[in-house]
Amino acid sequence: MPTLLHIDSSPMGDHSVSRHLTAKFTKAWEKAHPGGKLITRDLYASKLEPVTAAWVGAAYTPPDKRGPEQKQVLALSDTLVGELLEADEYVFGVPMHNFGTPAVFKLWIDQIARVGVTFAYVDGAPKGLLTGKKATIVIAAGGKYDEGTATQGLNFVEPYLKTVFGFLGVSEVVFHTAGGSAALNYGADRADFLAPHEAAMHELVTA
Repeated sequence: MPTLLHIDSSPMGDHSVSRHLTAKFTKAWEKAHPGGKLITRDLYASKLEPVTAAWVGAAYTPPDKRGPEQKQVLALSDTLVGELLEADEYVFGVPMHNFGTPAVFKLWIDQIARVGVTFAYVDGAPKGLLTGKKATIVIAAGGKYDEGTATQGLNFVEPYLKTVFGFLGVSEVVFHTAGGSAALNYGADRADFLAPHEAAMHELVTA
């Protein structure tokens, strides 16, 4: 049974462009995969916290040696990692915040980047363990950072996430950016702005 993990990281609720588009992607995916399983996670409802020394100590302790407190420290991380391992495909909604990912998305990455679980070192070299997965990353940005623009180099979201997921073994990573969304704050028609990006969601599912 194919499984899709759908994660959103925008704080904007119903006003979010990235949430709107990942919802369209998910709806198209469910139509294309009748009987498939959907796992959804809203990072703003997940109470993510920064990694602590106790977390690091627990993560580097062999599972059969962890005490009750260490198991509790890693409980949410274990759940998040379990979702990644179970799913065959991922769709992430990631708004650009100050040229990078939202803080909550970075907190999620820190929770799921686990040595011996999502990556390992083999003969001193890193090896990603999330193999055979596909990730679609939907970025919403107020400005336009398309290739060839003067501001292209300010987009740190795409190269960072491509690096992170590649490190974890996800070799098939597809990006779609809805740039220029700041125009919606100045009277641009929302439906007109979203229409081509909605169409792109369907195309990404069927590609």
